[in-house]
Amino acid sequence: MRHTFTRVGKRLRMKEWEYSSSDAVVSTDLLMNLKRLQASFCHAPDIITNKFMINQTNTSALLVYLEGMVDKAMINNNILKPLLFESIAFSDISRLELTVGSKKVVQSWREVEQAILNGYSVLFVEGETSCLLLGTQGWPERSIDEPVTESVVKGSRQSFVESLGQNISMVRRYIPDRALIIRETQAGRRSKTNIALLYLGDVMNDDILEELEERIARIDIDAIINIGELEELIESNPYTPFPQFITTERPDSVASHILQGRIAIIVDHSPWALIGPITLASLFQSADDYSKRWIISSFIRLLRFVSFFISVLLPALYIAALTFHYEIIPLDLILSIGESRERVPIPPFLEAIIMEITLEMLREAGLRLPSKIGQTVGIVGGIVIGQAAVSAGIVSNIMVIVVAATGIASFTLPNPDLAAAVRILRFPMMIVAYLFGIVGIVIGLMVLVIHLISLESLGTPYGSPFAPVHLEAWRDGFIRLPIWSLIKRPQSNRPKQAIRQKKQTSSGDDR
Repeated sequence: MRHTFTRVGKRLRMKEWEYSSSDAVVSTDLLMNLKRLQASFCHAPDIITNKFMINQTNTSALLVYLEGMVDKAMINNNILKPLLFESIAFSDISRLELTVGSKKVVQSWREVEQAILNGYSVLFVEGETSCLLLGTQGWPERSIDEPVTESVVKGSRQSFVESLGQNISMVRRYIPDRALIIRETQAGRRSKTNIALLYLGDVMNDDILEELEERIARIDIDAIINIGELEELIESNPYTPFPQFITTERPDSVASHILQGRIAIIVDHSPWALIGPITLASLFQSADDYSKRWIISSFIRLLRFVSFFISVLLPALYIAALTFHYEIIPLDLILSIGESRERVPIPPFLEAIIMEITLEMLREAGLRLPSKIGQTVGIVGGIVIGQAAVSAGIVSNIMVIVVAATGIASFTLPNPDLAAAVRILRFPMMIVAYLFGIVGIVIGLMVLVIHLISLESLGTPYGSPFAPVHLEAWRDGFIRLPIWSLIKRPQSNRPKQAIRQKKQTSSGDDR
């Protein structure tokens, strides 16, 4: 069809759109159905219409599908071959026996259009007032690879892919329990993106589930392209840098959170899953924590908390100490710092801002470049620029050390969204340190604590189990005690079944 920009052409295209969007039903005339298909998909060159006669009958049939969205082998072997060459006693379209994944009889033209766009094949038969939707989806899919951002030492090597069905099946392998409930819904007026909610029906709190379903139902947007868009549309507070859902690409991590009484959200076309409700403490946990000795895992988890404060406060403390509080620095150290800053013409605040912005640019450049080149740019670029800046007298040696220690501390945080929030918080903390010194840092920490306590994730306090205090949950908070001592699920999730295992001794004997 030739496209024109005349007024007549515009009216014609509008009539075609209105025609295809009407609430019409399938016609008994096969030719009318074909004309409607041609009008509805006039701008779809990949639409395939295959008209044929059913074997040993005088009945005409029409098979319609989008090329590239279907499994052609299934169509040829399970649909066309039986209808063309095998003896089929055709009496009613609803009783037609075809070995495909799913079958559904519909009459609404809206359902027909949506099914074709979703990869279904549609079978029309002359004289029938309905048609048959056949599940023949078969678009290209990526194979299952190792996790990229959540690599572990002893954990599973599987990660999610862009197929909703495969992602659900990977979670099912970890929880082969009939209590695992999978509730599907859709979001997006145009995309009709499939969303699956996975949870344990006998553990998950009903109020949390109802709250999440209401938030998804309120979404009114053209399309959901990736899981980050969905996260932003259903979170409680959009004005905080802290994540209110855990984003993971690991099916074993999703299964672990589900067993703790949380809910997983898997979106079609996305290799990630959202976990909620969460707390700040859960962002410091890693899938590798439960595959190591508990003493080692506890030390690493404490190290992450220390790294969190170093990443937020170290540049601010350096600025405050050199700007206002010389007396807190030992004499030998302040002489060394003074010697290092002898040729630096700018104050510590600008010095820190320049280095932090340079570090962020190097980080972003490393992400955008190919992996091998990006690592080289990040390491070599940091060394060369840092050394050149020191030689030129723009920054001091001590500032390079402070910024490097801050960057290393942020890399130890297991959650990338938390690490990004920490990098943002670093700048306002440096500003208040430059303006008010240690007093400004204390005020900034108070504001940060108040903000964290006021946050919620699906109605769950973000500061739990520290505010409000749940001492039982501290067993898996700052540290990670042995698995046999973690008797209860996290109280912040308000699970129906709080007990997840029998109380045992370290030797495994029941008490």
